[in-house]
Amino acid sequence: MRTIYFDNAATTPMRNEVIEAMAETMKNTFGNPSSSHGFGRSAKTLVEKCRKAIAKQFHVSAGEIFFTSGGTEADNLVLRSAVRDLGVKHIITARTEHHAVLHCIDQLQIEYDLQVDYVELNAHGAIDYQHLETLLSGSDNILVSLMHINNEIGNIIDLKKVALLCKAHNALFHSDTVQSVGHYELPLDDIPIDFLVASAHKFHGPKGVGFVFVRKDSGLKPLIFGGEQERGLRAGTECIHNIVGLEKAMNMAYSNLETEREYIRSLKRYFISKLASEIPGVKFNGHSGDMEKSTYTLVNVCLPIASDKASLFLFQLDLKGIACSKGSACQSGSNQNSHVLSELLDHDELKKPSVRFSFSIYNTKEEIDYLIKELKTFI
Repeated sequence: MRTIYFDNAATTPMRNEVIEAMAETMKNTFGNPSSSHGFGRSAKTLVEKCRKAIAKQFHVSAGEIFFTSGGTEADNLVLRSAVRDLGVKHIITARTEHHAVLHCIDQLQIEYDLQVDYVELNAHGAIDYQHLETLLSGSDNILVSLMHINNEIGNIIDLKKVALLCKAHNALFHSDTVQSVGHYELPLDDIPIDFLVASAHKFHGPKGVGFVFVRKDSGLKPLIFGGEQERGLRAGTECIHNIVGLEKAMNMAYSNLETEREYIRSLKRYFISKLASEIPGVKFNGHSGDMEKSTYTLVNVCLPIASDKASLFLFQLDLKGIACSKGSACQSGSNQNSHVLSELLDHDELKKPSVRFSFSIYNTKEEIDYLIKELKTFI
């Protein structure tokens, strides 16, 4: 059976070059980076080489990059330490954030005397910058947590604008940039953000590794205790081959950024055009149908399919070899509607299937043609 993968926002296939670099590391650099002998020193040198390369890409110092298991751990580290250790009493976020942020904030509200406000959104799920500024003017000891690119609808916020607003009001700014690192350049010497997170498997690297950028002298404290790894901020023996895979994937992503971005843009433009012309009544959720206001990597659509066909829609696509999703993979198995789409769609629209299709360099227009042909059988 033909298989087509359109769920790259959930995870991406690893590049062969990344796999090779990781295999070479596992074979030849197996020492513990904390060991003082030659094997350990070789491992430590390799980890620090990767750290410096990543820091250079973001125009920051190597001492501001800390390796983690991925975006969820990094988000929790920042949010929890900000409240527990940095004196944050007020968090401003959006109801369309990833659950790694929202659920962590929910738990922090249980444990601490914490004020939480949600910035207003327009009909497309875009944040209201004026309302954000109003919220920032209301109190002190604030942390703003807003993702750069929404993982379900692809909306992009103006990261620098938010960072400057926060700076003007003496607030900390944390952004989940899991969907943008490896796809967009983020010069952190120009964007005064305090905390930024990334996950390697979103840009053709391995699962189980990511990093958090922590602005120098922020005062952030550990979430995990047990050792002095990562300069005391993240205990646990470093997974060297994963860190090598992360750096290799990032290096390749940014080295080929313009060419690969334009190719994926062409796929999204083609998909939008085919949907609009061949499936009357299709609706693009959020700004995902806008090439400028959303990421080039995904489209989220509400399809004009009767409710009696909607319940098994994704299952039937899977039987035809087409992989896509109704939203974040972290919510897979849940019968609840997407919390993001629930903020945007009305009751009748929520009964129809909304599907996220996300693209990579390994997709083709021929695959999109096959997808459109199969989608039409449900209409």
